[in-house]
Amino acid sequence: MGELRDRGTGVLMHISSLPGKYGVGDLGSSAREFAGMLSGAGVSAWQMLPLVPTSGAFAHSPYSSPSAFAGNIMYISPDKLAEEGLIDASELVEHVAPDSTSADFARAYDIKRAILKACYKNFRDGEAYRTTFRDMSDKFWDFCFEEAYWLEDYALYSVLKDMEGGMEWSGWRRDFRVRNWDALDPLKAKPEIASALDERRFEQFLFFRQLGELRDVCKELGVSLIGDLPIYVAYDSADVWGHQDLFDLDDEGRPISVAGVPPDYFSATGQRWGNPIYRWDRMRRDGYFWWLGRCRHALRQADRVRIDHFRGLLAFWDIPVSEPTAENGYWKAGPGSDLLSAMKHCFADGASGTMPFIAEDLGVRTDDVIQAMEDFGMPGMKVLQFAFGQGMSENPYIPHNHRRNCVVYSGTHDNDTSAGWWSASATEEERENFKKYMDLKNMDEREAADAMVRCALSSTADLAVITVQDILRLGAGARMNTPSTVEGNWVWKLENLADLKKEMARVGELSSLFGRSALKGDRQSGGRPAGNLF
Repeated sequence: MGELRDRGTGVLMHISSLPGKYGVGDLGSSAREFAGMLSGAGVSAWQMLPLVPTSGAFAHSPYSSPSAFAGNIMYISPDKLAEEGLIDASELVEHVAPDSTSADFARAYDIKRAILKACYKNFRDGEAYRTTFRDMSDKFWDFCFEEAYWLEDYALYSVLKDMEGGMEWSGWRRDFRVRNWDALDPLKAKPEIASALDERRFEQFLFFRQLGELRDVCKELGVSLIGDLPIYVAYDSADVWGHQDLFDLDDEGRPISVAGVPPDYFSATGQRWGNPIYRWDRMRRDGYFWWLGRCRHALRQADRVRIDHFRGLLAFWDIPVSEPTAENGYWKAGPGSDLLSAMKHCFADGASGTMPFIAEDLGVRTDDVIQAMEDFGMPGMKVLQFAFGQGMSENPYIPHNHRRNCVVYSGTHDNDTSAGWWSASATEEERENFKKYMDLKNMDEREAADAMVRCALSSTADLAVITVQDILRLGAGARMNTPSTVEGNWVWKLENLADLKKEMARVGELSSLFGRSALKGDRQSGGRPAGNLF
């Protein structure tokens, strides 16, 4: 862990975007095949978006989840469940969804819920959990014990939400809303409720079991995983319901203030995200136990984790809940170095003393953010699509201004694809500057995507991450998310891996050319030895 020690290439590809027979991509064979393709091309890192549960109420955004800890059951592979004997493979045929280039989350949820219900029934029927699934049962109970600090709240929250017709927890009956254990403990003891809680725990066990197996495969292949940690959590979540004292809520559990960012060049009214604000003063009293637990949990799933909106740890925009926009908020000091020191104590690499986190420092980089990243050795992000406007030569995102300890991206999940950027999103000035910088007279959108990938890989940044969409030269229709919009986001999905496999050879050649390949003997520079990026 620590600073990015070796030049490497990463690919940004969310699990949901993998080919999958059941509505969305999952942790099964396609994920393993994709990891093998990365390894074969000398790519040393696979970056994913948050793997948390998603909700139709938030258009299945992985940044608005009912839990900061739980896994998304839609990413559980039914085929792997069949391999373990939890369900007969013949029963899965009726659940197969048609091939599609769009993720169908609603259908995937229904499919996975039906399959998982059948698996749980098979696990618990008769003495199966004591005989056929004895080893699995032992591991299940170990999981429940080790993860109880978040799992119990999540399971109970999920069951209560079902009982309340899917209503936001602030609208639940009072005993449920305020967590009155004199009422909740007898409820949990009822056989039907106890069974429902057990089923929710079992689903999470299966998710993390499969994720752990994928991570083991990636480790064997020399591919490190990069996870994603949204700084805030959703109000309607097990996290806020279960820890109401850690958020800025009134006596009835309603938000007093919410998070966002102030007005800027991109938005005259700012962005009112609506997430509840942390009570950092209260978190400080127990040494940031909840926050550190969240980081620790994330690092069990990935080798390195991107912290979204890193600036919010230094200072955050506090918006009174009555304000309809972000205009009338105000800056408040965050926990800053106090929290970062606690994180360093828990997670720093013993040799280098730095931490396995990437700071999302896009936008205005204030002095305190710059100093904190320097003090704690945290690499920041450089997104090339922001590099070619006015003042290009001095722009911090332009490759000649990159530092080694950073991560350069052709684009992120919030950007247009590089082909889409060239054809529609970029200004005329940006297109002209890009052509001059790449010394190309003319180019179409597919050539622009190739040039952007090459630009990223040639950067001095130790890690270059490129999106699958850019590898495939896909246009704006393959964009993952358009901020401040709801419809059509998060649904892009590969129909198959065959086309990508052909293009990964080109990524491998460029990675070798620019000294990024993880393949032994494939370094062109004759410099540092090949190896695992992290």
